[in-house]
Amino acid sequence: MSATGALRTEGFPYCYENGAWTAHQQGREFDAAKFRKGLHKLGADADFTVVPDIVGAGLESLAFSLSWLDEVLASSPRALLPVQDGVDLADVEPHLSDRVGIFVGGNPRTNWKERTLPMWAKACRDIGTWCHVGRVNTQRRIHLCAAAGATSFDGTSATRWAKSLPILQRAVAQTSFVLDTRSGR
Repeated sequence: MSATGALRTEGFPYCYENGAWTAHQQGREFDAAKFRKGLHKLGADADFTVVPDIVGAGLESLAFSLSWLDEVLASSPRALLPVQDGVDLADVEPHLSDRVGIFVGGNPRTNWKERTLPMWAKACRDIGTWCHVGRVNTQRRIHLCAAAGATSFDGTSATRWAKSLPILQRAVAQTSFVLDTRSGR
């Protein structure tokens, strides 16, 4: 569920996302009032809520997200801090807990997301928290999420191009094997 969409769940499990990406795409400012309205209506039953961020702003975005963290945690069982280009694990790790995980964003014009995904997923597994990956719209990215051990991912390609749904469903259904080179096998 997005702060920029209809605030209804139709009874399905869901997460609540902040709407910053949509606002960025449309050249608008983040709508804090709209986000808060949805947070109070949907946050308590969401699997997680993506804390507000500033798309493409790296550490400035993280500081903005941290200013929202307590408010999100007061209304949602789990908050995910968006990370993007310019943010390192050392910047985020002190804030992670069983209730605070990571939303892996990143600039779509760089390979930062794919390059750092294994690090974020491992950090979340080590702490026992959620690692969600945004804008996963290809088989390749689905396989990268599985190989890294991400908890979940989202993407809009199936809602925009119905013909991509069977391809993405096959990618999700395919078993991923992780090679353990320490065992000598």
